[in-house]
Amino acid sequence: MNLLYKSTRNAEHTATASEAILKGLAEDGGLFVPVQIPKLDVTMEELKTMSYQETAYAVMKQFLTDFTEEELKGCIARAYDSKFDTEVIAPLVKVGDTYHLELFHGATIAFKDMALSILPHLLTTAAKKNQVKNEIVILTATSGDTGKAALAGFADVPGTKIIVFYPKNGVSRVQELQMVMQKGENTSVVAIHGNFDNAQSGVKALFEDKELEKELSEAGYQFSSANSINIGRLVPQIVYYVYAYAKLLENEEIADGEELNVTVPTGNFGNILAAYYAKQMGVPIGKLICASNENKVLFDFFQTGTYDRNRKFVLTSSPSMDILISSNLERLIYTISGQDAKKDSELMEQLKENGKYEITAEMKEKLKDFAGGYATEEETKAAIHEVYKKTGYVMDTHTAVASHVSREYRKESGDNRKMLVASTASPYKFVRSVMSAIDETYAQMDEFALIGELEKASNMDVPGAIKEILHAEIRHTRECDADKMKDTVKDILEIR
Repeated sequence: MNLLYKSTRNAEHTATASEAILKGLAEDGGLFVPVQIPKLDVTMEELKTMSYQETAYAVMKQFLTDFTEEELKGCIARAYDSKFDTEVIAPLVKVGDTYHLELFHGATIAFKDMALSILPHLLTTAAKKNQVKNEIVILTATSGDTGKAALAGFADVPGTKIIVFYPKNGVSRVQELQMVMQKGENTSVVAIHGNFDNAQSGVKALFEDKELEKELSEAGYQFSSANSINIGRLVPQIVYYVYAYAKLLENEEIADGEELNVTVPTGNFGNILAAYYAKQMGVPIGKLICASNENKVLFDFFQTGTYDRNRKFVLTSSPSMDILISSNLERLIYTISGQDAKKDSELMEQLKENGKYEITAEMKEKLKDFAGGYATEEETKAAIHEVYKKTGYVMDTHTAVASHVSREYRKESGDNRKMLVASTASPYKFVRSVMSAIDETYAQMDEFALIGELEKASNMDVPGAIKEILHAEIRHTRECDADKMKDTVKDILEIR
């Protein structure tokens, strides 16, 4: 059966998986969602013996039904290869009484690699399937990790260009260097004077600009997205939750059918939404615990049913979560509204106009799968310190937020089901924050001198992604104001 996709804001129009991946964002500004979440057609007993690549095919074939077996297996094989520094792709590590799913073993040492390694292959395959003649321009906003992972994935991919916007002074030094040193004739990186929400809103506005779409088409271009608004980003993320459960079963850490709680450090809501979709597919996941930093807009939403971005934006040591507009939440809102596109549109319009919306009591009742928690900067730092002292395991700042929240959730709820934490980035990406949490005397040291100290503390080799930036040259220096993103894109594409 062919699984179709529709917009969260208009249920009338449907698209195939390949069309949804190509478009990125629906024409009405909505996000593509599957008409229904398919069920796994293999048992956990079968899954537990599968490799990551085999698991990826078992999950993704259910969602990407207009891709042939050969096409999909080819995309998977090209994505999950020697770019990852471990054969298992997503290792599970037991840290105290918690299982950490390490999602940072790819080329850019963050979880975004898990999906952005395959998206270019899905996109170029989709373009061929749909006889696309235009060059595809990947337009992306990043709070730190998506940008580099997308740049690495699309660099020199024929028939594509990629433009990444990131907030100047709103990402870590390592994250910034990873982006501005990116090679590839088709890559452009722009620092905007503003925060991530400005970048994300600007990108969405460009997608919705019909006049610009016409100008692009005349010049032989069309936009697509590498942000998690693209369903081609979200589907590959479901895979690792299915894989994690199956491997815990294989290792006899859990019994078949035993429910597992999952804590995810959350900014744009894509990663935890993937876990929710895995649960809908039939994975025995209990509670989905949404972990926020001091930009706790999602925590407040789960507490009150009101989403309100009208608050002070805080720059934290976990910058990939410094987000006040969690765009993927719209997919959940659409689901809990009973797939009511009109209701979803109303709420998103309220968010755009007033910066807030409130869901109904009936919708709030459907959020029982979720719990929310947040960590202050001090709590994040303390989590890194305590886990290292007790276990010798070194976490990055985002994983530390999830670690703190998972512990607090257990304490407050009395829910003692086994816990999986999504470990979303290598500690090498945030070396100063991590090392100064382990020992405050490190705070005075040069950031790059700390790399050797982290290697000693963690017993983890310095990743290739870090070695690369120690010697590469800066290639991208372009900056712009948040309201000049359209002009900047036209300038890059030489559209006059």
